[in-house]
Amino acid sequence: MAESSKEELFQLIRRLGAYLSVKMSNFSSISLQNLEYDIALSLFWKCNNGRLFAPLQWPTWSQDSRSVGAFAGIAIAILFTWRLLRSPSGSQQRQRKRQGTAPSSSGVGTHSNTMLVPSGVCATLEDSTAQNVVDEFFQPVKPTLGQIVRQKLSEGRKVTCRLLGVILEESSPEELQKQAIVRSSVLEVLLEITKFCDLYLMERVLDDESERRVLVALEDAGIFTSGGLAKDKVLFCSTENGRSSFVRQLEPDWHIDTNPEIISQLARFIKYQLHVSPIRPERTAANVFSTSSLEQFFGCT
Repeated sequence: MAESSKEELFQLIRRLGAYLSVKMSNFSSISLQNLEYDIALSLFWKCNNGRLFAPLQWPTWSQDSRSVGAFAGIAIAILFTWRLLRSPSGSQQRQRKRQGTAPSSSGVGTHSNTMLVPSGVCATLEDSTAQNVVDEFFQPVKPTLGQIVRQKLSEGRKVTCRLLGVILEESSPEELQKQAIVRSSVLEVLLEITKFCDLYLMERVLDDESERRVLVALEDAGIFTSGGLAKDKVLFCSTENGRSSFVRQLEPDWHIDTNPEIISQLARFIKYQLHVSPIRPERTAANVFSTSSLEQFFGCT
């Protein structure tokens, strides 16, 4: 639409220019005729001693000059209007020309190349940068282990946990008579649990020496120092039912154990339980969860 209007305006200007050329040529010829007429009149006047025998008729060219002036004014008005309409597109053409010549100037420095970057490219780069900032801002942040522990335990504040097979590498009371070793892979999770929860550790032992070995192993692992767990929260008993009694008396939000019988007995009394077993057992109740290890349950493996 805009291109056709410009083309029609150009055609109108060309026609007006041709018309003005004709008029100006006529104006020039009239001027020459007037000059010749003046010269002839002067000579005739001298030859007849200043007497004029016949009235001389002056050519009527004043009307043509006025029409030429009017058309010239119209032409000037159209020219100014055309330049006013043309100025935005002209600036855009000059801008595109500068954009096209900018890459060819290989000898120009880095600073001048930066100054010659087209505004469209700058806008694109700014939009891309802004989009990257937005993407980074809304990118999901990986939760910390502490956040995972709190989420998995459903904000539970009291936790009871068996030692054998969960915290310790040993899996039977008989092994504790020889040694007690804290599993290194579970240590980080255990320390996080002690930060948010009231943790109680418990186990069945066969003698006092086994109890001493367990306490020394926990102390060497830093559970009493870094974790802030008090020694009197490590409970010992001589039977499996004794451990079950501890749990019922403490009424924790979570109990962690490896014995399926105790898990089944406590399902009616404890809000949540975690059954740790290398073989995934069948789920016995809706509030009982199973995992191969404590660290695996919290996503640390």
